[in-house]
Amino acid sequence: MIAVPRLIGRERWERVMDGWIDDAPGQALRHTVRLREPDREVEVTATALPSPDYRILAAACHPLAGEVDAAVTKGFADLAGAAMVAGFTRRVAEATGRGAGSALVVDAAVEIARLSRQVAKLPRERAERALAGPEACWELDTTGWVDLPDSCFTYSAAGRALFATRTVAASMHPDFYSPRPGQERIFVRRKVARLERVRAAEGERLRLFQSMHDNVHGFDVTYEVDTATGRIVRADSMTPRLPYAGICSEPQGRIASLVGERLDGGLRTRIQTLLGGATGCAQLYDLTADLLKLASG
Repeated sequence: MIAVPRLIGRERWERVMDGWIDDAPGQALRHTVRLREPDREVEVTATALPSPDYRILAAACHPLAGEVDAAVTKGFADLAGAAMVAGFTRRVAEATGRGAGSALVVDAAVEIARLSRQVAKLPRERAERALAGPEACWELDTTGWVDLPDSCFTYSAAGRALFATRTVAASMHPDFYSPRPGQERIFVRRKVARLERVRAAEGERLRLFQSMHDNVHGFDVTYEVDTATGRIVRADSMTPRLPYAGICSEPQGRIASLVGERLDGGLRTRIQTLLGGATGCAQLYDLTADLLKLASG
């Protein structure tokens, strides 16, 4: 039988994340994330430089509900100067320690880092090229964010080649590349993650669900696991909104490759090949990896 610590004593567990980006003085942007679980809620903010630096200029953590150690909030504030690049999660964990609320604050910091990949600060006249169409947006993406090329199928050579063979619709806007001075909520995101036990004719199942909806993405991801065997028996993803409809849709079918996989400690490594990389979808990978982490911890 599958043991899910977050479901001990309950049939259903849920986490909600609300995040947004505001303009900040100079070349900076202000990222805010509110993360809520049944017993605790925090709000974290980071004023940071956009790509390619991703360096935090100022950070703050505010407990909104439940217990959060003072050392955790101070450790988060001490992240000023850190860059949101490889190794950032480890650095946040080291800074915040192991006190009450530290795990939630680390996860909130990860969401801040993800937000930082959504808005750039290019010259406004350059950002206006987004109005020329999807391929112009793709060019702005791959020059505005240094870590996008080959991060997923859409930003691979194979993905770009599809512009010449099919109709592509983009969800991008010039403000994502160059916000107006003082602009608030340039980009807004909500995520809902849910773990629950469900009964089916075949027996008890563990259902893992996560949605993510923002200005350019719409994902509703569902997995069901046979609790007796630990194997995934259902893997579905609905994508009502994608950055590049007609290209981003291409790798979504890869989710079916998880049917039959065991929900074990190695699955988070295996999905790097099954869902991620230059042939996959970075968002589908992140949503799945988060669910696996929540189910195991």
